[in-house]
Amino acid sequence: MRILPIPYFFPTLRGLWTNVITRQAVFPFYASFKITSRCHFACPFCNMRKRQVPDLDTNTIMRILDNLSRSSVLLTSFEGGEPLLRPDLGELLKYARTRRFYLLLTTSARDILDFPIREHARWIDLLHVSIDEGHGNLEMFETVLPELTRIHSHVSVQTVVTDETIEALAEKVRRCHELKASIVIMPASPMDDAHRCFPDMALLEDRVRSLRERYPGTIHTPPGYFRAYRDRRCSSASIVIGAEGSLYYPCHIRGEKGPNLAETDLDSWLRSPQAAALRSRMGLCERDCGWYQYYAVGDYLRIRSLFAALKPVLSK
Repeated sequence: MRILPIPYFFPTLRGLWTNVITRQAVFPFYASFKITSRCHFACPFCNMRKRQVPDLDTNTIMRILDNLSRSSVLLTSFEGGEPLLRPDLGELLKYARTRRFYLLLTTSARDILDFPIREHARWIDLLHVSIDEGHGNLEMFETVLPELTRIHSHVSVQTVVTDETIEALAEKVRRCHELKASIVIMPASPMDDAHRCFPDMALLEDRVRSLRERYPGTIHTPPGYFRAYRDRRCSSASIVIGAEGSLYYPCHIRGEKGPNLAETDLDSWLRSPQAAALRSRMGLCERDCGWYQYYAVGDYLRIRSLFAALKPVLSK
């Protein structure tokens, strides 16, 4: 992975210091940016297809990226929907590469090799490929993943586990280990307007622990994720930006929206009484959703867990 210039880390370090002294995640470090709601799939555990909105234009996306670049965010992920469906994706990736954060692209396209992915790979730091039963694209472990690991040095499979697919997890991790790819394991969080297929979390934790020992340096999911889930320690240290440019806050699962980030400065808004009140509501939430991103990012602030989660990347 490339080394960013030292000044790029200053907003993140200031945010971290504020979070420490206030004992709350005021400033985020990870941003999931849904740059389109269009998708090839209709996964039963996802509600994106039922919440379609028009794509933002290129310049508006760039304004939001500028906003994130001024903030504490250190990793921005282009997600969807399916980002490859945007005809201006190459332009957006190239522009995002100049901003003050690491860049991740998440795709689930079966025909990814028919897109200019080799050109796109020049601009991204991490390539995530969603492969699971929900997407119905398990063949990608054999037809696509080997080539992707030759195209990019940091390829990670993102797999959603449901109540019916826990037993299939071992083969997925084994194949990633064999190809020197890594894997992010997440439960199918129960979303509104989606089928509930949330797995048994105790059983999933046991499987992940066993697989981490069998295939070291392969699983990204931080060791403390399940502990955070049990303790209901959600974190606003990561954020989700919807395809219309609105900030979901404090949580994507709750569906509550904050400001439009094409118009409102993120860091300034996070200091506002409105943002503080919403973070307090997160602490009182009793919804048992296990939303991976929020529980996981909070645990990344622990040095031991951070190293374990990033080991698949650092080893490359």
